[in-house]
Formats: sequence, structure tokens, C-alpha cells
Amino acid sequence: MARLYKNIKVYQLSYDFVLDVYDNTEKFPKSEDNNIKSQLRRASVSIPLNIAEGSAKVSKKEFLHYLNTAYGSAKEVEVLLNLCYDLKYFTTSQFEFLSETLDELNAKLFLFMRDVEAKILDRKTKFFRKFEERAR
Repeated sequence: MARLYKNIKVYQLSYDFVLDVYDNTEKFPKSEDNNIKSQLRRASVSIPLNIAEGSAKVSKKEFLHYLNTAYGSAKEVEVLLNLCYDLKYFTTSQFEFLSETLDELNAKLFLFMRDVEAKILDRKTKFFRKFEERAR
């Protein structure tokens, strides 16, 4: 059951978020090029990549697995944003913008995951209902 990932709202939000992260980490100290800057960029890129990869999986259960991985990456980004702010690599406005954007993305991704999971559970329920009806 292939899904067109470009039509998935959380994919679009996560893709735009990556562009924002790259833009806001451009002026990090050179010493962070292979450390926090790199880790923050890689973790943020992981979010839309996992959504896209999961969208190509046949089952909803496999898709949900990749959505969970994307959600884990988003939580990793959350910690990295806090570290960058505490290390004074972000201004308050940069931090607030990225944090608010990430919060919105996390909320929508979580709801999307719940929706996919509900469809999996509903399918299981329908499957077992058939047997219960036959037994009557």
C-alpha cells in the first residue's frame, strides 16, 4: 500500500523544518561543524526521511514503525535545540521559532501515528468480529 509521502502533511512540515534548521545553524562556531551542528542537522533530516521511507512500506504496521522512528528523531532534535540555546548558539527568537515549529510538528506527528495505529487496531477488530459472527 504505497502512499505518496509528498501529500502527507507531517512530511511537508518536517521538510520545511529541516530547511529552517539548516538556515539557523549556518553561523554556528566552526568547532561545532562535526559535533552539535552536524548532529542537529542529521536528526532533523531523519524526520522527513523516515516518513518518506515508511510511506513505501506495504503494511500500516511497518509504516507506523517508521513514523515512530521519525518521532524519536524529533525528540532528539528537541534536546539538541535546548543544548544549542544553553550554549548560546541560538538567539532567543531563533530558539523560540524552532521550538514552536518542532512542537507543532511533534503534535501533528503524534496524532498521525495514533490515526495509523487506530486503523491497524480497527482492522484486527474487524478480522476477529468475522469469527465471532460465524460462531453465533
